[in-house]
Amino acid sequence: MGMWSIGAGALGAAALALLLANTDVFLSKSQKATLEYLEDIDLKTLEKEPRTFKAKELWEKNGAVIMAVRRPGCFLCREEAADLSSLKPKLDELGVPLYAVVKEQIRTEVQDFQPYFKGEIFLDEKKKFYGPQRRKMMFMGFVRLGVWYNFFRARNGGFSGNLEGEGFILGGVFVVGSGKQGILLEHREKEFGDKVNPVSVLEAARKIQPQTSAAETK
Repeated sequence: MGMWSIGAGALGAAALALLLANTDVFLSKSQKATLEYLEDIDLKTLEKEPRTFKAKELWEKNGAVIMAVRRPGCFLCREEAADLSSLKPKLDELGVPLYAVVKEQIRTEVQDFQPYFKGEIFLDEKKKFYGPQRRKMMFMGFVRLGVWYNFFRARNGGFSGNLEGEGFILGGVFVVGSGKQGILLEHREKEFGDKVNPVSVLEAARKIQPQTSAAETK
């Protein structure tokens, strides 16, 4: 009887742990970025002779859609990159550029990511786009039902990847208006494969007021 009680207790504890792992109780809490925080981020180009510049250059004139990539080799990140790239024709009509930032450059990982992403990619060595409060999902992610759903969705969509590079620091997507218009959309990945809604991205992009247009109305 004692062994049965221990077994039942262990099973109950495991079930409770699994239940809690599938709630938001233990998820890293995100902190919203301010425009001033994003503006001061140092980015680097990926050329042989990289240029360092402030992130505000990306959106100063026409605003921008920016993906903070969790890991270029991740098939879930490639899926989201393809989703955002599908918006490129409409973003081009609006005059809004599409960019991505990565936190590391390993071998050909960025180059291999580019077929999925139709915008320019920059290096954020200090991982500032993943802050102000950097969030991680560790191995708990692999017992979350939502993550497994995302795995199957991406696999069924024909996406594949590898395990190269750091993949626990969660990414996100920003839509930033021109000049001082501010952050129009901030999506923080809460678990592996938690994609931004492309419709929301496009709606936010339509709110961007290019600096040239603002000058003409004066």
